[in-house]
Amino acid sequence: MNVDLFELDPAAPATRPGAAGPRPLVIGIDPSLTSTGIAGADWADALRPKRLTGHRRFGWLLAEIKDRIKAADMVVIEGPAYGQQLQAGHHERAGLWWGITHALWTRGIPYAVATPHSRAIYATGRANPAQQEPKTRRARITKGMVHTFAVEQLGVRCEGPGRYDEADAAV
Repeated sequence: MNVDLFELDPAAPATRPGAAGPRPLVIGIDPSLTSTGIAGADWADALRPKRLTGHRRFGWLLAEIKDRIKAADMVVIEGPAYGQQLQAGHHERAGLWWGITHALWTRGIPYAVATPHSRAIYATGRANPAQQEPKTRRARITKGMVHTFAVEQLGVRCEGPGRYDEADAAV
């Protein structure tokens, strides 16, 4: 079930106001063939298939993602970056995205699609926060700003080679 967060009517509270209840498990996914970011409220991980290609990589990524989403109440997945449609790997990335969302659909886990710009806006207040920087550095600077937000504001540790993908998933 695909959910548009901005068109939902507010639901009636399940408990009386002020009553503590269980916090829903929301998982964020930043899908990628080389480093998929996946995160919850207080954790993040990067799924980095080493030396796998083609169907083996696809199968490994889907199995790892399915294992981590099985208890989710909702998943927020980053949508396709349409500006990259003609780049190498676009076809395979689209297949991964559809594989993940199909797995969510078959398990009855609702999901929302967040655009790449909405991630940057949430973390920095702007869709293109590094606009004044040289074009060749903008993407890396924006990734760094999103990473800083995830670590400092959300309190999620994002370290190692997949830190930017982890931060994207957390945001």
